[in-house]
Amino acid sequence: MSLIATHYLLLKHTHIALAALSVSLFAARVLGVLVGARWPHRRVLRVASVAIDTLLVAAGGTLWWLLALDAQRDRWLLIKLVLVVAYIGAGSVAMKRARTRAGKAAAFGVALLLVGGVLALALTRDAGVLLRWAG
Repeated sequence: MSLIATHYLLLKHTHIALAALSVSLFAARVLGVLVGARWPHRRVLRVASVAIDTLLVAAGGTLWWLLALDAQRDRWLLIKLVLVVAYIGAGSVAMKRARTRAGKAAAFGVALLLVGGVLALALTRDAGVLLRWAG
């Protein structure tokens, strides 16, 4: 197996594990916020979340470079990146910006839908998957 292939598999599995960990931590924290708990805002969890997400982005960027992907050519990647940014925004609303519990819950639902879109794009590498998924 070539060096690039070895690194690709390691990075891919690292990226997947970090994504699962990131979304799981986010979901647990938002559910805690929705029930009025204080623990989701603890510094250690905020720092852990940022560290995990930083590593996730680094692994994703390295995969992007390693595979020589181009957002202009590989439209699924551009759409995935837009959905990730939207997910970050919805997550911020769910965690702290929404004033009501209903607003936080709605933002959480939107964030989870966006994660589903990101996952569908990652698995299929097909920009049309979201149209078929929605329709």
